[in-house]
Amino acid sequence: MDIVGISILVRDRKGLLRDLSAIIADHGANIEYIQSVSQEGRAQMYFELTGAEDPQRILDEVREVPDVLSAETYRPFKQIYGRRVIVIGGGAQVSQVVMGAVSEADRHNIRGERISVDTIPLVGEEKLAEAVRAVGRLHRAGILVLAGSIMGGEVAEAVKELREKHGIPVISLNMAGSVPEVADLVVSDPVQAGVMAVMAVSETAVFDIEKVRGKRF
Repeated sequence: MDIVGISILVRDRKGLLRDLSAIIADHGANIEYIQSVSQEGRAQMYFELTGAEDPQRILDEVREVPDVLSAETYRPFKQIYGRRVIVIGGGAQVSQVVMGAVSEADRHNIRGERISVDTIPLVGEEKLAEAVRAVGRLHRAGILVLAGSIMGGEVAEAVKELREKHGIPVISLNMAGSVPEVADLVVSDPVQAGVMAVMAVSETAVFDIEKVRGKRF
């Protein structure tokens, strides 16, 4: 189903999201994704809609809502940035995973795909577990790579939750701790882990993580 992005700049006030949502619903469109950022009395609201038969009519009505300053349509994030590969862990290992992921993503993106790579270096069981669980709330997250020398305990529990609740596959480096035991795939070479993560989310790569689930490379 076609997705259209609508970005709306407003004077921030109570009830504005309700007013905008009502217009969208009246036109039979469904909100697939929404984000709102407020600063200094203004807010930038972004919607991704499906089922919008006439986006221009929605824009026209939105612009008539009090406190709406501007409204424009854009291509959705999936068409611009595509699926996201998320890399979390220690700085040295993360950098190597990202090097492999970016190199492989470039090869696919040149051919018309859109795959992006996001990362954050973190240490500490609590911080890592929190970050892993947050991946399930990230827009367009396609796969998670855990890159470190030791991860277990609460991090392993977070990996289980991410896979079971959100269906996001997890690749782990071959490290100490219990995380490799609960990951979908364990890869020793961090560069290769990044390459395989991109191949797993690619729509054109001949690689199915289901066929190698539970294996170590």
